[in-house]
Amino acid sequence: MRKTLPLITLFILSVSALFAQGVVVGGVKDNEGLPVAAATVVIKGTNTYAIADATGQFSIAARKEFPFTIRISSVGFKPQEILLAKLPDSPLSLTLANDNQLSEVVITSRRRQESAQDVPIPISVVRGALVEDAGAFNVNRLKELVPTVQLYSSNPRNTTLNIRGLGSTFGLTNDGIDPGVGFYVDGVYYARPAATTLDFIDIEQIEVLRGPQGTLFGKNTTAGAFNITTRAASFQPGATLEVSYGNYGYIQARSSITGPLSRKIAGRLSFSGTQRNGLLYNVATQKPVNDLNNLGGRGQLLFTPTDRISITLAGDVSSQRPDGFAQVVAGVAPTLRPAYRQFNQIIADLNYKLPSQNPFDRVIDHDTPWRSGNELGGISLNVDAKIGSGTLTSTTAWRYWNWDPSNDRDFTGLPVLSKSAATSRHEQWTQEVRYAGAISPRVSGVVGVFAIGQDLKTDPVHTEESGSAQWRFSQSSTSPLWRTPGLLDGFGIRTTSRLKSFGAAVFGQVDWAITDRLHLLPGLRYNYDEKQVDFSRQTYGGLQTTDPALIALKNAVYTNQAFTANVDESNLSGQLTLSYKVSSRINSFATYSNSYKPVGVNLGGLPTASGRVLTELARIKPEYVSHFEVGVKTRPTPLSTLNVVFHNTDIKDFQTQVQTAEVGVNRGYLANAERVRVVGVEVDGNIRVSNGLSFYGAVAYTDGKYVSFKNAPVPLEETGGESAFKDISGGDLPGISKWAGSLGGEISGGGNLLSQSGRFFLALDSYYRSSFSSSPSPSKYLNIEGYTLLNARVGFRASNGLSILFWSRNLLDKDYFEQLLPAAGNAGHYAAVLGDPRTFGTTLRYSF
Repeated sequence: MRKTLPLITLFILSVSALFAQGVVVGGVKDNEGLPVAAATVVIKGTNTYAIADATGQFSIAARKEFPFTIRISSVGFKPQEILLAKLPDSPLSLTLANDNQLSEVVITSRRRQESAQDVPIPISVVRGALVEDAGAFNVNRLKELVPTVQLYSSNPRNTTLNIRGLGSTFGLTNDGIDPGVGFYVDGVYYARPAATTLDFIDIEQIEVLRGPQGTLFGKNTTAGAFNITTRAASFQPGATLEVSYGNYGYIQARSSITGPLSRKIAGRLSFSGTQRNGLLYNVATQKPVNDLNNLGGRGQLLFTPTDRISITLAGDVSSQRPDGFAQVVAGVAPTLRPAYRQFNQIIADLNYKLPSQNPFDRVIDHDTPWRSGNELGGISLNVDAKIGSGTLTSTTAWRYWNWDPSNDRDFTGLPVLSKSAATSRHEQWTQEVRYAGAISPRVSGVVGVFAIGQDLKTDPVHTEESGSAQWRFSQSSTSPLWRTPGLLDGFGIRTTSRLKSFGAAVFGQVDWAITDRLHLLPGLRYNYDEKQVDFSRQTYGGLQTTDPALIALKNAVYTNQAFTANVDESNLSGQLTLSYKVSSRINSFATYSNSYKPVGVNLGGLPTASGRVLTELARIKPEYVSHFEVGVKTRPTPLSTLNVVFHNTDIKDFQTQVQTAEVGVNRGYLANAERVRVVGVEVDGNIRVSNGLSFYGAVAYTDGKYVSFKNAPVPLEETGGESAFKDISGGDLPGISKWAGSLGGEISGGGNLLSQSGRFFLALDSYYRSSFSSSPSPSKYLNIEGYTLLNARVGFRASNGLSILFWSRNLLDKDYFEQLLPAAGNAGHYAAVLGDPRTFGTTLRYSF
């Protein structure tokens, strides 16, 4: 069953065609004859919509029986509706009049076209045009526009994507647990967090939903979801060409072309490439590192055999091959170990000095090359069939991820950890089938089934190997045996592991309009998850000896480990939302939900106690999430919105990644904290002062605490004390700033440049976050100070589709840390992922 795709796709393809296919094309202009870019064109009563391109052109498949009405809207203009009795013989020419109201932001997260202000879900929407202009070409940059999003990445594999501080474990990634934030592109779930580090390709819109969404999406989402929509293939020919140049040798090129291949088939081909020189300098190799070297492409075929059936075949491939993701030593914490085991004493005994004491000198001397070969891709088939008053959708997908790394996990020029490479290969297949539509005049909803199979394995092995200086960092006594020549030289571990998992779910949500103003929205989800693990780790190398004392010293560094685990879990979760529209300008809602994150397994090695491998830690409990939120969405004036949400999340058996002093568990291991709580308030809004002046802003207060974690590993500075564990109840959860916010705006006006008419513009975007903990066990040395970033752009958008802008990110050249993490073995030194310095450049874009 798991290897056979459901026959529902073939069933949909066989649905009888009732009406001939047609495509409505046209252009949208304002009163001055200038194109209205990003105007929304909707076929009323359907989920079908299109977004006008930079020249105001659009095309939309007529998936409804004539006659029907199309509605055109855009910020600053009066919406216009046109009744079409038949397919127009020529392209429509539409003119929108200026208006003193904000247009609706159309979203599809609830599997239907609706206004974001009417949806009883905290949601942030970022249009593709803002993504491109703001230079937010991946999630890490997008988080500056959505302050409730946190992303931490020491390399693509070790990436944490959270919403409100929840979702994934903080620190190095353990492959044995599922993320709590769903990441979807055109309805396809991306299982690997490495996908969030890749460049966006031809984005139409990004919707960030906050809070559990398991009754709306196929994969369970306990903290929120990213719902990303790419630009669809169009029957209206068009293309976009873009190139950017900046300092540090920055070059980015993007292109997209679309148009009809036949009367019923349209195609789209998109490309993105980014290169940049490194921002750190390795004095040992005398070359910069941490460059960008990204390539990505996406192709789509749209087949519309009838006005009731739409079939999209899409494929994508992306790769990153940087000389990069190196970290620089940020500081040294004194531990409770004896004086000879302190980092500064260790490097003094080895006659070594760090290349710089200031991390923002951006200098390293690493002796192991950094490599982060990251490849993702896949293919999907999406079928939408209009049946009755709703739409039946089938989404079938297969995806892969190849990971080829090399890391210097001691962060120094010393041969301590000479090799650290966890090469991996991952494959997944997913199938989702859902029906969304009206059940009766007052009841609508969505119901669906979802299945996912995953196969993650070492490719062929994970390797860690010690160098000639490892003995001094591992030395745990004054015994002269530690100085035995060659004791740990080339001593390492090779790990082979395989994780096979299967998940299935049935989910649904109903929207019952009790009255025109009062809606009740219950939802349910049944989830089943199964995981099978085969883990084997074998030591090799080092001094070959039969001396029990020397063997004991080697075993204190690395040990053989092997275990298998077969776990499964099923659960029933749900939510209940009550929504009340106080007036046409005020929409309030309250939601209670419970959800579950599936059972987890440890795949990074297990800690030991008195020489015994703690195999009982191979399995960790599932999370039980109880969530409550209440909010209000308002339009204080026709030109503004203001939304406020209060949220409270309690989690039992919180899945966390913890660091240990054992070198053999250098990626940390998984554990359950008994209980955590996250409470917060979020405010966001925007205002348009005039057609040429607008502002947006968002602020979030978030307080995340360990309510109870009685057996947590000690923080870095307490390594070597009487106990390796500590009660950290009441401590801060990692990665959460109490305060975070963004503020931006744009001013524009008509004018001419080089005989071209258009609009000049100036835009500013700022992002602030307060201090936060960068350690699962709170440490006074691993706290990151708050910082503010300012980004700016100025340019000209010509009416013929040509745009030019000059931009700068981190305009004030702020030095800041994105993440702090201790080195393997907890010798006291810790490294940093540095934020980018000031960058600037120019972008040329042409659309037709």
